[in-house]
Amino acid sequence: MHEPTIGIPGGDDLASDPRVLQILSAEHNDLLSARGLAYNESFTRGGIFLTFLSTSFVALALLAQAMGFNQDFLVVAAIIVVFSFLIGLATFARIIDIVADDLRAMHGMNRIRRGYIEIAPLVAPYLVNSAYDDLESVMSNYNPKASSRSLRGAVYGLSTSLGLIGLIVALVGGTLASVVTLAAGGTGWLALATAIVATLIVLGGLARWAGVEILTGQAGLQVRFPAPGQGERSQPAR
Repeated sequence: MHEPTIGIPGGDDLASDPRVLQILSAEHNDLLSARGLAYNESFTRGGIFLTFLSTSFVALALLAQAMGFNQDFLVVAAIIVVFSFLIGLATFARIIDIVADDLRAMHGMNRIRRGYIEIAPLVAPYLVNSAYDDLESVMSNYNPKASSRSLRGAVYGLSTSLGLIGLIVALVGGTLASVVTLAAGGTGWLALATAIVATLIVLGGLARWAGVEILTGQAGLQVRFPAPGQGERSQPAR
């Protein structure tokens, strides 16, 4: 977490207008409400996917008892798992958009926090979150591990809602690959190997997809107050 800098130039200009603080507070509250709605939708979408997935596996268990583990069952299982996989991809895509919206709100809140410090520089030592709006500073508001590129950062990413849904979708993709292998006449060991490889491929593809989408969304936001050493980008504000 970054500690905002005290004594930012331009504070007298903002403090001279009594309407500034009211406007910044209203915008801050709007962003907080947007973040709350984003979290609620993320949890709802994830819950719908997990409910559908669990129902699908219950249906497969009932079908297995009625049909046995024969070729026909493997074909039906493949169809059901395909549906689960597609719904998982749709859920993952929507949660990516939600995370991007939340990151955009955090970007704006950092910028507003900078305005608070310009109005009243003496409050800077009492603020916990960053007052810079570059990507590293915004990510540091979530968790110090969020901006880490190490193994610890990767583990933290899997523990988030987006990472957990992505992991489950990858496992469903691996399951689909193993079912298709068995339906094609492959052995159990071949199906297991196929499932592991497919899971890793899908997980890597989802991670890259999420990273590209989130970074692209952040790149559309102009960095007006970068942390020391981060520089300033020239993209227009969205």
